[in-house]
Amino acid sequence: MMFSTKAEYGVRVMVELAKHAGEEPVPLAEIAAKDRLPLAYLEHLVARLRKAGLVDSRRGSRGGYLLARSPVDITMAEIVEALEGSIAPIECISQGPDGTISCSRESDPGHVCPTKLLWTRVRHAVVHTLQETTLADLVLGPALLAGAALGKTGAAGASAAKKLPALGTARRRTRPLTSGA
Repeated sequence: MMFSTKAEYGVRVMVELAKHAGEEPVPLAEIAAKDRLPLAYLEHLVARLRKAGLVDSRRGSRGGYLLARSPVDITMAEIVEALEGSIAPIECISQGPDGTISCSRESDPGHVCPTKLLWTRVRHAVVHTLQETTLADLVLGPALLAGAALGKTGAAGASAAKKLPALGTARRRTRPLTSGA
């Protein structure tokens, strides 16, 4: 399963905003230039993120974008869902409003999809991973990995948390997807 550039670029924007959490708004042009991303496309993505309540905007000469909540409280599932819509490993699998997973090929009462179990498990694993990964995890992750490579597992985590005081301690948080994904 591949996510589109919507998810890739949108997550990159959110990571940049998380790095500046608690500071002044970040101009989107600054993020676009730093990551060499198309500004017009990022404007489209940020509009979706704003509609989902994940980012706020400020107008004016010192305007830009900032996170609507703490990076610890924003999951990758929320971001990906806001940008991509429903998460499904293949076209025929979807989740109904009541949470049940269905296969569009099972429309006939006597037909049972032989691969539904596989695709349901794949979908569950992807959604679970996205729900368990916060924006803070992505920001703190490189510092923690670098520290682990140097044999500084505990100190690296403490050092990274001090450098990013608005993030606090990254904790796992499971949030249900809201659009039936």
